[in-house]
Amino acid sequence: VQLQASGGGLVQAGGSLRLSCAAPGRTFSNYAMGWFRQAPGNEREFVAAITRTGGSTYYADSVKGRFTVSRDNAKNTLYLQMNSLKPEDTAVYYCAADFNLGRPISTMQHSYKHWGQGTLVTVSS
Repeated sequence: VQLQASGGGLVQAGGSLRLSCAAPGRTFSNYAMGWFRQAPGNEREFVAAITRTGGSTYYADSVKGRFTVSRDNAKNTLYLQMNSLKPEDTAVYYCAADFNLGRPISTMQHSYKHWGQGTLVTVSS
């Protein structure tokens, strides 16, 4: 599956952005999806994940209560609503897809076999 992340940009601290991840094709609903991010000089880290139906979500502690992951299977699109942004949220954000039907959701990078190109989010103080 090809993934195309978009929606990044420059925002002031306290602001909001919504990232999108388009997955053209008819198999999007077969994938559990995740968001990860990589800040300059840091390793890529887990942000949020969502099951195939969207019925369950999971978040990193650092974004819990501020970020919301959702999906629209009819539009083959994954979203990440980011509110109350902080400078430490500055990173390249990646969406990823997990096709293992036996795994409802995962926070682990190695679970995801398909990755988008990343979109840069910069939060100024």
